[in-house]
Amino acid sequence: MSVRLNPYISFPDGNARAAMEFYHSVFGGELRINTFGEFGMPDPAFADKIMHALLETPDGLALMASDTPPGMEIVSGSNMSVSLSGDDGDTLRGYWEKLSAGGTVSVPLEKQMWGDEFGSCRDRFGIYWMVNITAAQG
Repeated sequence: MSVRLNPYISFPDGNARAAMEFYHSVFGGELRINTFGEFGMPDPAFADKIMHALLETPDGLALMASDTPPGMEIVSGSNMSVSLSGDDGDTLRGYWEKLSAGGTVSVPLEKQMWGDEFGSCRDRFGIYWMVNITAAQG
C-alpha cells in the first residue's frame, strides 16, 4: 500500500466497538481493535474503550475508528459522510441494504439525473453514508 484515503470516525459514549463490529458484518474483512487499557490508560472506566480500530476488506476498503477520549467533545455523525462508489452494483446494493437497515434514508438508492444509482442514509449509529453505483457506459 502506498497511500490511501479512508474515513476515521470518533464515536461518543463508547460506541466504537459495536459500530465497528456492525461495519465488519456489513463489509467483511479483518477487524483489529486496540483498547486504551492495552496502551496503559490508567482510568479503569476507560480502559476497555477503543483507542484504535481498523477494518480492512478484501475489496480494498479501510475504515478506522475510536471512542472519544475524556476531555474531547464530539458531535456524532454531523461533520462527515462516508462515500462508497463503483460499478459493482450487486456488492454496493448489498452494502446499502445493510447500512440503511435500522437507519434513516434521506435519498433512496435509485437512478438519478446524472445517470448513476445514488442513495444516502444515516445508519443506526448516526453516521451518514452515500452510495453511488456508476452507470454502465456504452
